[in-house]
Amino acid sequence: MKSLQELTIQLYADGADRAGILELYAKPYIRGLTTNPTLMRKAGIKDYEAFARDILGTVTAKPLSLEVFSDEFPEMRRQALRLASWGANVYVKIPITNSRGESALTLIRELGAEGVKLNVTALLTLPQVAGVAAALPAGLPAVVSVFAGRIADTGVDPMPLMRAAGALLADRPQAELLWASTREVLNILQAQACGCAIITVPHDILAKAATLLGQDLGALSLDTVRMFAKDAAACGFQL
Repeated sequence: MKSLQELTIQLYADGADRAGILELYAKPYIRGLTTNPTLMRKAGIKDYEAFARDILGTVTAKPLSLEVFSDEFPEMRRQALRLASWGANVYVKIPITNSRGESALTLIRELGAEGVKLNVTALLTLPQVAGVAAALPAGLPAVVSVFAGRIADTGVDPMPLMRAAGALLADRPQAELLWASTREVLNILQAQACGCAIITVPHDILAKAATLLGQDLGALSLDTVRMFAKDAAACGFQL
């Protein structure tokens, strides 16, 4: 693999930096965009609706996932319907549970029946994926976001689980499996290898991938040595 353009997996840019979102939206290899309340908080977003509507003024031809932020299901439902009304390309992110561990499957089933495009998020187990597969209407465009990076953080190889998750979604062709919580460029190739339809990639890792994917390792070694030499000279070290 020599470039991002050669990937068969869909790359979604994950972030809340306005300039970064709009720059990446223009890249042909970016197929969609996602954000979440944690990223918005880090970016200093204060007005959710103003931020989202501003982005949607430009992001019209690719999917954009926007997450509800209530912890109560009736309010999640209200927010989801409002978010969905902002654009035909909006996918509403619903966490698999609320913060008390109560299942969101009933809400997912209700919103799906109303035709809301969903991105079900924060999944880490196969029973969770199976529950979502059963709750989603067969023809509903949806994304099922499994946090493979967080699984790997526990010392578990996420690739077998992601392959199994794909099998659970096999009879839901409109429900696309997404590799979430990407940690490094290698994850992009891992997600593609295990059959994921989509991978969300933070802006900084996308920049690294655009530069380093497929680079000759000998050339990269020389570049690393030159970096050390430049920085040592800049420090003025003497012994």
